[in-house]
Amino acid sequence: MSISKHITIAGQSHSPIQVSRLGYGTMRLTGEGIYGEPVNRPEALQILKQAIKSGVNFIDTADYYGEDVTNRLISEALHPYSDDLIICSKVGGARKPDKSWIGFNTPENIRSSIENNLRTLRLEKMDLVHFRVMPGSKVPFEESMEAMFELQQEGKILHVGVSNVERSELKSALKMGKIATVENMYGHGQRTTIKAHYGDTRGGEEVLDLCEQNEIPLIPFFSLLNSLGKKDNRISTIAHKYGATNAQINIAWLLHKSPWILPIPGTSSLNHFDENMKAADINLSQEDMDFLN
Repeated sequence: MSISKHITIAGQSHSPIQVSRLGYGTMRLTGEGIYGEPVNRPEALQILKQAIKSGVNFIDTADYYGEDVTNRLISEALHPYSDDLIICSKVGGARKPDKSWIGFNTPENIRSSIENNLRTLRLEKMDLVHFRVMPGSKVPFEESMEAMFELQQEGKILHVGVSNVERSELKSALKMGKIATVENMYGHGQRTTIKAHYGDTRGGEEVLDLCEQNEIPLIPFFSLLNSLGKKDNRISTIAHKYGATNAQINIAWLLHKSPWILPIPGTSSLNHFDENMKAADINLSQEDMDFLN
């Protein structure tokens, strides 16, 4: 099966963006518990530089990674940015000193987060920002989204996306304005909503068809997670067939699953980064996909 090498973000808008179909998620560049500085800072900077050299032009970050750690690493490694580089961030959450996760999603919070992202990334406008839903929040989803669209009108954000959304929330967002991308948990080993230590983590299976119908890229996080906590024999079988790693087959499965999926596998290892990038060269057959599905 052949796969497309590029994907268009916000194709229905006046400012469409085309990116390579394998991006990079920076979350794992932080310290233990997605908090603090990386264990190997020079390697973290090198991974970001290698990403650009490898053709990656979509990088996912958030100001609550670290906190501010990944934004500062991106700025140090890559600024001034190439014209085709898209840096995507998230707002709606924050971290306490005890590393716990909290909602940070009032209109004032969202504005503060956007300003912080612009400052730490040294940007005048964010190309793409996801509003991250933190389950259990007392702030209505629509109120937070109104703040996102207001910031878009002010020119702080070019495109608005949503993250960790239920199907009903995505439908609601689509009625309020143009949604460029959706970022939910999705991978071969975990496709539907699970209860995580910081609340419900919404799966991609519930929203993938809506994304496809509306030509909205689905950006999967935790894509290499195996909910069963053990090796999937189907993945191992296909990995052996192609002389690949299980992680590479997981990524290849996402690329073949739908042309509207934009994987952003993350790692803090330069060797693993290089391995992940090679997954784009694996052409799974329809028989392979039927077996994996």
